[in-house]
Amino acid sequence: MPALVLLGAQWGDEGKGKATDLLGGSVDYVVRYQGGNNAGHTVVVGDQKYALHLLPSGILSPGCTPVIGNGVVVDPSVLLSELSGLNERGVDTSKLLISGNAHIITPYNVTVDKVTERFLGKRKIGTTGRGIGPTYADKINRVGIRVQDLYDESILTQKVEAALDGKNQLLTKLYNRRAIAVDQVVEELLGYAEKLAPYVTDTVLLLNQALEADKVVLFEGGQGTLLDIDHGTYPFVTSSNPTAGGACTGAGVGPTKISRVIGILKAYTTRVGSGPFPTELFDEDGEALRRIGGERGVTTGRDRRCGWFDAVIARYATRVNGLTDFFLTKLDVLTGWEQIPVCVAYEIDGKRVEELPYSQSDFHHAKPIYETLPGWSEDITKAKSFSDLPKNAQAYVKALEEMSGAPISAIGVGPGRDETIEINSFL
Repeated sequence: MPALVLLGAQWGDEGKGKATDLLGGSVDYVVRYQGGNNAGHTVVVGDQKYALHLLPSGILSPGCTPVIGNGVVVDPSVLLSELSGLNERGVDTSKLLISGNAHIITPYNVTVDKVTERFLGKRKIGTTGRGIGPTYADKINRVGIRVQDLYDESILTQKVEAALDGKNQLLTKLYNRRAIAVDQVVEELLGYAEKLAPYVTDTVLLLNQALEADKVVLFEGGQGTLLDIDHGTYPFVTSSNPTAGGACTGAGVGPTKISRVIGILKAYTTRVGSGPFPTELFDEDGEALRRIGGERGVTTGRDRRCGWFDAVIARYATRVNGLTDFFLTKLDVLTGWEQIPVCVAYEIDGKRVEELPYSQSDFHHAKPIYETLPGWSEDITKAKSFSDLPKNAQAYVKALEEMSGAPISAIGVGPGRDETIEINSFL
């Protein structure tokens, strides 16, 4: 039963797409288990770059079946547009499977997301405005629309009516917006039913049967650990659980079937949106990391905030996810620095703190305590083994591994599919 979870160990954007794609040729199923089209993955295959927003990265591996699990929220227009774009580029998308229990992002969810964020002003969360949060809220409030509802017009109409009863009151009386017509929403959603039908199935049954048949299943998180609704920097988080436990609930697979949990770490740290970020840089180094690393959100197009590696966060991710391995990405971006600072602890109210503080207020005021490691100037993009790396690059990787609490089993030394050093096999 080789079931693997692969997730971000920072604030997302760590390079999960590259890691998933690397494993894609060796696994039978790649499963997105949470999030929606607010999470983007960039995968480089040869001279081709693919930006994936909702689809699992395994869509690019011919022998792999990509699955959108029940824990994902699906915007049908985005999904169909993404499928169309890949088909036009010669990618076979016919093997995609979608859980009938996944929830639909409706037009009114998007509207509520945008007007609410605008209304918050300076207190805004920094959402992508794509309706993700309101859709999860509807799910918890039991007024959500599921994929399977598209195939029963009567049930769909009743559910849209129930959802809009309260939302139209909110839109018209608080936000001074027009009420949304039930018939218009129902008509739009029904228009997706036939196009999605070939992909919809009972993915919980399918995945459990696959594991019982000794198939290799990879569960892919959409965002990072520090964006988890329960374990992240709340309220500056996403609306679901990208941590390892979310793979079980978001795909319908029991925890005893998970054999390995792989955390993706960038060799430095980035985040998009608002919220605390102890190692954030506002100087030339921060701008250089942004420029060299191409740090712009795949889905949002927003510049990412950049900072030095934070070992406190890495240790926290190891603990809450039960990480067995790390995949270190973008090591090549650090080439050229004579000295590279690494955050090993925080100073809070004059005290040294080596673990992530549970208090959001303390974390907001945390100041990084750095240790400086020697850098390297040699090009590492052609390295094929750990021994090919410069001595200082090797020492940097070993130091991060020791500080983070789990072995680094693979290293990304460039954006290409083949620009990866595999130290220990994940399978």
